[in-house]
Order: sequence, then C-alpha cells, then structure tokens
Amino acid sequence: MISESPEKLILQHANLNQELKTIAEKVIEGERVNFEEGVYLFEYANLSYLGTLANFVREKKNKNFVFFNRNFHMEPTNICVYTCSFCAYSRLIKQREEGWELSIDQMMELVKKYDGKHVTEVHITGGVIPKQDLLFYTNLFKTIKAHRPELHIKALTPVECHYIFKKAKVTYEEGMRLLKDSGLDSMPGGGAEIFDKTIRDQIAGGKCSAEEWLSIHEIWHQMGMQSNATMLYGHIETFAHRIDHMERLRSLQDKTKGFNAFIPLKFRNGNNEMSHVPEVSVIEDLRNYAISRIYLDNFDHIKAYWAMIGRSTAQLSLNFGVDDMDGTIDDTTKIYSMAGAEEQSPKLTTQELVNLITQVKRTPVERDTLYHIVKDYSIS
Repeated sequence: MISESPEKLILQHANLNQELKTIAEKVIEGERVNFEEGVYLFEYANLSYLGTLANFVREKKNKNFVFFNRNFHMEPTNICVYTCSFCAYSRLIKQREEGWELSIDQMMELVKKYDGKHVTEVHITGGVIPKQDLLFYTNLFKTIKAHRPELHIKALTPVECHYIFKKAKVTYEEGMRLLKDSGLDSMPGGGAEIFDKTIRDQIAGGKCSAEEWLSIHEIWHQMGMQSNATMLYGHIETFAHRIDHMERLRSLQDKTKGFNAFIPLKFRNGNNEMSHVPEVSVIEDLRNYAISRIYLDNFDHIKAYWAMIGRSTAQLSLNFGVDDMDGTIDDTTKIYSMAGAEEQSPKLTTQELVNLITQVKRTPVERDTLYHIVKDYSIS
C-alpha cells in the first residue's frame, strides 16, 4: 500500500497555490519544513492534501505497518499537588477521600494479575503527592523487576520526576540515574502539554516548565535511554503554539535521537475547569496528526491513543500519518474515561486490535516498547 510516485502526489492537487506546492515538493524530496511553513499548513492546507503528504511520509518510514504492544497501566494515585485546569483526573490532597493512593503491595497485586499472561510493558504514571517519593518509586521498580525481570517499566513523566527530585534534594542527573539503576526502562511522554509559557501558565501553572521537561528527557537520552513525547492540543493554544511545541521537540531529537514516538493528545472538556472550551472536530484531529507527521521528520513514529479518540477515529488516523495505536491497555487506566474520552472502558484484546488494523488494510505488527518486532502479522 505504498503511496504513489512523488509526481502523482503533486498532480493530484493541481489547484494548489505555489506555497503549498513548494511545501509538498520539499516533503517529497525529504527536505525539512520550517516553522513558517508548518503554521501555513495549519492555516491553509486542506485535509486531502495533508493526508496525502503525511501518508507518503509514514509509508516511507514504516511501510504499511501499524504497531501496537500488549501493555497495562498502573496509576499509583490520582491525588495531586498540582491543579491543571484541563485535568478531570486528579483530586487535591484535601479531596483525597475522592481518590486513591496505592501502596507498593497493592501495586504488586496488580502486576501479579498478569503472571503467566503475555504482556511486555507496564505503564506507570499518575498524580504527584509527597508520600510517593523517590524512595517509593525506586523500591517499586526494584520489586517489579525482582518479580518479573523481563517486564518493561515505562514510568514517570518529567512532571513527576521534577517533583520527587526536588523533594529528595537531588539533581536531575542523580535522580534519573537512581531510577535507571532501580529498573526504569523508558519514560512516557506525558506532562508536555504546550511548551509556550503563557499558555502553559494558564492551563498547567506550577508544574515543571517546558525547559525543565525537555532537560529531563535530554538527560535520560544522554544516559542511552529512550522516551516518548506528547502535545495537548485543541484548547486555547494557537497553531503557532503547536508548531513551536513541535519545533522544540524536533530540535532536541536532532541532538539526542532519544524519542521513540510523538503522541498528540486531544483536549477533552469533560469534568474540568475548561469545560466551557469546545473540543475540536475529528477533522482537526486528523489535520493535527498529519501535520505532526510532516513536521517531525526525525521522529520514527506517530502514535494515536485509541482509548482517547475512539476506535473509529484511530482507524482513520492510520491514513493521516499515524503508524502506532498504543496497546491493549486492558481497562487499567482511568485518565481518559474520567475526562469524557470516547472509550469509557478502554480494553482491547490482541485480536481486536489486529482486526481494527486489518479492517483499514494495514499490516498489524506487535512490538515491544522500544519497537523491536515481536510478531509481524503479514507473516503466517
């Protein structure tokens, strides 16, 4: 299902203005789109054009493959010292009776539920509270590894790391080394939100800054480790803010090559302080995925969280630059459902994920967290 020749890509859009033709030619030739051109795509490019270009890029990088893994989530707490206005998930410490705080023993009970089952990753992230400190997480990771050494631990956003390192009075470098030595295998991409300071202060004031978020990932990459990156879009940001966010990620990736995937996260307005802000359309979701694929030329993978946007939109996204649908999740996260996401009980079997991918004539590939192929479903 490889895209047609570059010449046909241009001819399919013969009515393009010169600016869009120039951008298309650059993408087809493998040249980098600049900041102004990225904003121009958001402002003037139609969905068909963006899909054609993004699909060309994704198939050049990943052929017809769509990746997924077998994973489950653990959320140590939804109590949080921070009050992000977009968040429907967290509760303040004074509201702790409305939330949960899991002990290491309780979390290990969840891990043991998967004994004998084929899962390759546990994803651990949640709220930020004083009692779940650096010692808590180093002990948790060591305990998980002692029980199931091969289970990949993907855990702790820079928001969580910044808080626990500051509380422990260690540097970022010292903290990341302690976490790595305790069994942390990779980092998720959460907490990035939007890097622009004005917008970030309005929707996520008090959390680590954009510079601190990027610094923690850079240190992690310099240690030879890998991570993901996200962007929260569709709220009060502008198109220029989205491109600025991607530009900073692209620049760090040029330097470290440590990011595996970029995950655009759709703002959901359910049950939060920004409920008055309307959600963007599915068309805008697809445009955002496509421009992400076009702009982030040094990222190998663009991921759609099917649990957040729903199965149908996730399928559509596979023709707009996306080549990864995350994993089975197994109904182990409340982050999406509490915010009014499409999937209120996010759980898919491996076969259901495979079926979703094959229904849109893509090739399912089970991967591990670092994109090593576990099973290629095109091989019988």
